[in-house]
Amino acid sequence: MDYAAGDRIVARKKHPCGSEEWLVLRTGAEIKLKCARCGRIVLLSPDEVKKMCRKIIKNEERDD
Repeated sequence: MDYAAGDRIVARKKHPCGSEEWLVLRTGAEIKLKCARCGRIVLLSPDEVKKMCRKIIKNEERDD
């Protein structure tokens, strides 16, 4: 899967705060995610993010 800073990830399971959306803050050896509802920040490996991800919402402002 292709993640980039600014993209949103819809997770398979809800976060304890009730949100399913995460904002990608940084990519690399670890992916830094921020909960869209409560602001919790987590660092996960790309494999963990791939398992938790249901859908990626691309950031339209990004130019590739």
